[in-house]
Amino acid sequence: MHNGKTLHTDCCIAGGGPAGLMLGYLLARAGVNVIVIEKHADFLRDFRGDTIHPSTLEVMHQLGLLDELLTLPHQRAEKLQAEVGGEEITMADFSRLPVRCRFIAFMPQWDFLDFLARKARAYDNFTLLQETGFADFIREGDRVTGLTTLQGETIHAPLVIGADGRHSQVRAKAGLTSQSFGAPRDVLWFSLPKLPDDPALGMGHKGPKQNFIVIDRGDYWQCGYTIEKGEFERLKTGDVAAFITRLAEVAPFSEARLQVLTHWEMFRLLSIRIDRLDSWCRAGVLCIGDAAHAMSPIGGVGVNLAIQDAVATANLLTPSLLRGRVSLKTLQKVQRRRQFPTVATQFLQIKMSSKKRTRSAPSKVPQFISRYPFLRHLFGRLIGLGFRPERPRLTGKV
Repeated sequence: MHNGKTLHTDCCIAGGGPAGLMLGYLLARAGVNVIVIEKHADFLRDFRGDTIHPSTLEVMHQLGLLDELLTLPHQRAEKLQAEVGGEEITMADFSRLPVRCRFIAFMPQWDFLDFLARKARAYDNFTLLQETGFADFIREGDRVTGLTTLQGETIHAPLVIGADGRHSQVRAKAGLTSQSFGAPRDVLWFSLPKLPDDPALGMGHKGPKQNFIVIDRGDYWQCGYTIEKGEFERLKTGDVAAFITRLAEVAPFSEARLQVLTHWEMFRLLSIRIDRLDSWCRAGVLCIGDAAHAMSPIGGVGVNLAIQDAVATANLLTPSLLRGRVSLKTLQKVQRRRQFPTVATQFLQIKMSSKKRTRSAPSKVPQFISRYPFLRHLFGRLIGLGFRPERPRLTGKV
């Protein structure tokens, strides 16, 4: 219930996504009083990342949560494969990773977030306020000392964390500047109802031109198709039937099967961008995850980088938060810790989504990996663990 209450806490996190909830859990576990605000009433958002990589699974293992997490419905991929010209190529192999789980778990993100929220709520010093949106900061001079919500609450906190995604309002209100590295492609998402005679596609079937993906949602297929940046507006001026014919060229479904897609409103555009903040913080405020660095969907690494950010943030800031004040110098340590993996990952994404790549001239990366098989293990490590895996400092009790 929203009644204009005034609240006080050690840390207020805006955004109940992977970064926000993981950080909230870790801080609460360490004894920090924390409030997470989430603008939606639940986590049931479709078309969001479902890949839980070995790095995140290892964090869950280190926290003693892995076995319970893996009781939730999921599918496992020990390799990432692509079809190129009708030939199946292993792009990444996780079999040699030095971790407990040598696979990617495909799990609906809302199940993962519900799990984290449930674990965090076990602590009396954790509060999750849903249907609560960020409005503005409370300031004392140049320092942020809390925030106000769209629903009328005032939350006083020595630190506000922006974990509210690539369209972060915390980032905008803090006036943090960023560099954009563009992205030549976007993704169109759509759903198809399952039929009894559908092929067994698993979680990550990619079409022969590497621009079609299918995710098994139980009673329907979630499908994605990449298009050139800005192409959707042009497509919508034409007949959807012509686009269905184009889709059928790369989809594992027949053109007749795709005829249920009768109008453009059945497609959801994900506008891909790659950017990162010049500085992730101001006095009293810090951005992490997509709020600090928007990633391309390539490799499905965005969720896992956000989790790594959260672990590093908790490791570095917990002592100061327990003392009641976090200096700007301490906040800057988070960016210094996470800058290299962010830059290195984005560099690879930019190279793999080069503007030279078109629908008629797909990336040559799969053929290159096929020629040099050791690369599939290298890519397995880079995708599965990232450039700097973080380990939570275990304080408090599960």
